Amino acid sequence: MRYAYPCILEPEADGGFSVSFPDVPGALTCGDSRTEALVRAEDALVGALGAHFSLRGAIPLPSPVQEGQELVALRPVAAAKVALYTAMREQGLTNVALGERLGVSEAAVRKLLNPDHRSHLSTIEKALRAVGLSLVVETVPWPLAPAPAARADLLST
Repeated sequence: MRYAYPCILEPEADGGFSVSFPDVPGALTCGDSRTEALVRAEDALVGALGAHFSLRGAIPLPSPVQEGQELVALRPVAAAKVALYTAMREQGLTNVALGERLGVSEAAVRKLLNPDHRSHLSTIEKALRAVGLSLVVETVPWPLAPAPAARADLLST
């Protein structure tokens, strides 16, 4: 599954842009520029999808990008966690059962599934294999990609 969601960037009357995701209600943010709004959109998307984890709901599937929309992809670790959560949900696999397969505690699995918890990609990859999946990372151009220094400044604020 490719976890890249279309978003709508709308200019604000007083400047800046607001961002919303048609497929993920509640994933809302804004920024002073298109670039800043898109950078913040990644965090808003992860936060909103994390709420589905907490509520034990299905993760909404991304729809095709329509004209005038931008595509926002989840970062690899977040995408891997969403894939793991989705596979566990589809298989009816509990945290305890996955923990037994991996030889770790239920609390460790809970942390592994928490989008806000820092996890090593290799650990998530091992868990994905335990549910019959493998991880593939793809690189694509990022819309309006600023110079690396400019992006670093946006991410540190």
